[in-house]
Amino acid sequence: MSAINLMKKNVNIVLEKKKLSGVVAKVGLVLDISGSMRTLYKNGTVQKVVERILAVASQFDDDGALDIWVYDNEFARLKPVTERDFENYVENTILSNSLIHKFGRNDEPPVMEDVIQKYTIEEPSAEPAFIVFINDGGCKRTIKKPVVESSNKPIFWQFVGIGNANFEVLENLDTMEGRFIDNANFFHIKDIESISDDVLYDRLLNEFPLWIGEAKSKGILR
Repeated sequence: MSAINLMKKNVNIVLEKKKLSGVVAKVGLVLDISGSMRTLYKNGTVQKVVERILAVASQFDDDGALDIWVYDNEFARLKPVTERDFENYVENTILSNSLIHKFGRNDEPPVMEDVIQKYTIEEPSAEPAFIVFINDGGCKRTIKKPVVESSNKPIFWQFVGIGNANFEVLENLDTMEGRFIDNANFFHIKDIESISDDVLYDRLLNEFPLWIGEAKSKGILR
C-alpha cells in the first residue's frame, strides 16, 4: 500500500470515529514560510505535511484537491495539489518559484482575508471549508479581525503550532470574544515529523464536528 493510501486509510478511521463519514468539505492548507521555517522546507518536512493534509482533502472534497497558500509578510495562493501531482510539490511549486516571497517575517491577516475571499466571494458554496493553518510561532494579535469576521461564514480554522516558539495568541483563541460561533481551534506539536498519522488526524479533526453541529444549528450550514 502506498504511503498516501495508508494515510487515507488512517483518515477514514478517524472520520468514522468522529462521525464525519459522508461529510463533504473544501480543504485548504495555509503554510507559514517565514524565515524560521526555512529548514523545514529544505529538509522535506513541509512536503510531508502537504501529503498528510492532502489525504484529508481526498476524503472530504469531491475533487480531492487541496487548496494551498503560503505566507510570510506577503502571501501567495498556489495551484491546488492532488494525488496526481503531489510528489515534489514543495520543491517544484514553492521553492523553485522566484515569484513567491519566502523566509521573511510573518503577517497572518492578509492571507486569512484571501482565504475568506476565496470561499465566500469567489467560490461561495453550501459546503464548509476546513482550513489547516500551520504556524511556527509569533502569530499576530491582529488575526482577531479575520477570525471574528468569518465566524458567521462556513469556514473553520484549525491552527497547528509547530516547534518551540511562543503561541500565546493562538492559545487564547477559545476566549476570543465577538464571534458569532467558535470557529477556530489550536493545538501545538513540537515535532510534527514524530507524531503518528492517526494521532495527527485525531487532533486535526477534534473540534470540526462540534463546529459543524453548531454551524447547522445557527443556520451557517444547511
